[in-house]
Order: sequence, then structure tokens, then C-alpha cells
Amino acid sequence: MAVADAILKGNDYGESIHEWCRRYPYPMGSYGGRFSQWVRSDNPQPYGSYGNGAAMRVSPVAWLFKDCDDVLKQAKETAACTHNHPEGIKGAQTVALAIHLARKFREELKTDKNLIKKVLDECVRFSGYNLDLRKEYVMNKFDETCQGTVPVALWIIGQSSGFEDAIRRAVSLGEDADTLGAIVGSIAEAIWDIPVEMKEKALSYLPEDMKAVVHCFYSVIVP
Repeated sequence: MAVADAILKGNDYGESIHEWCRRYPYPMGSYGGRFSQWVRSDNPQPYGSYGNGAAMRVSPVAWLFKDCDDVLKQAKETAACTHNHPEGIKGAQTVALAIHLARKFREELKTDKNLIKKVLDECVRFSGYNLDLRKEYVMNKFDETCQGTVPVALWIIGQSSGFEDAIRRAVSLGEDADTLGAIVGSIAEAIWDIPVEMKEKALSYLPEDMKAVVHCFYSVIVP
């Protein structure tokens, strides 16, 4: 919400994230410890994090910017206000790249499922992540880092057949399911769309200020 709102209003990412998180200081699942300190600070500064929060919040840039270089640049900026470690920035950029490429080849993806692998291969070339994973290695494993979470998210996308299937696979792994679900869901939407009934149910949980951002976001998405 904060990243999308910042882009829509032309505001600084860090200031928007800080403002929104202070508005909602106790989310279900809570914020990470160091991020909570950042939120409470009156002079918040980046703290060298490579946590997966950078990858979880980046998706709006891949929808609201069209050029790949712009997407990567903006992804870096969304991360750097807190997660300015190279791994934190790379995690955010890789997720944004996956969404950008999925949107670029969206029509072809509907008929050529092999393109999903090509999208993932491009993300691997960019990031150096290893997607040769096995379920038993990641099941119920809590890893709050970008380098431990983003490869799992990409691996799930490669195993999935649709949006709901992708979300189910992410959540079923346990542990940090909300973050993994957010990352997987952001990529899955770009490939398969969100089923209408799921979209309506999700919106029904949101307060009015968040709904306003969502509706504005979808109304100005770059084709």
C-alpha cells in the first residue's frame, strides 16, 4: 500500500512507508524487530537489512513503470530506505523483474506455459539464485532473508498451474507464510490474474484508506 501510494502521489518511498506503518503499527503477523524500530524512529535511516520485507513490498513498481531499467531502478529505491544491503536490493529487484517479464509476455503465457520457465531463467541470470530446490528442504523452514525467500517464491511459481494453486503452495510450506504468500501472489497475479471472488474477498478485509489506494492503483496501471 505504501509503495503504491508513494508512486501514485509522487512521494518519497521511505516517507510513505514510515507514514503508513505508523498509521497501522500492529499488523497481523507483526513487523520484524529492526523494522519496528525503524517505524518508531523519528529520524528513520536504512539499517543494512537483507530481510525479505524488501521483496514483499516491491510489486507496485513493476505495474506502474513500463521500462525494465526504470522498474529495476525504482525497485532498488523501494528497498534502500530500509533494506540497503545488496542482497535486500537484489531480492526486491528480482521480484520486480519477474513481474515485469510476466506482464511483458502475458498474452503468450496463456498459450505457451514454457514461457514461465523462460521468465524464471531470466530472473536466475539476473540474481544468481538457485531454483533447484526440494520441498523437504524448505518445508516449515523460517528464513527471513531475501536470498532465502525469493528463490523459494520463484520455485513455487515454476511448480504452479494458476493463482490459487500458487498461493496454496506458498502457504502450505508453513512458517513465514504471509511474506512468502505476498511475494508469490504478486508474481502469480501478473501471470494468471487474481480470481474475481478472491479479489473481492480480499478487498472486503481492507479499511477504506487502503481500498482507495487499491482502486486508484488499478485505474492507472501502465498497459
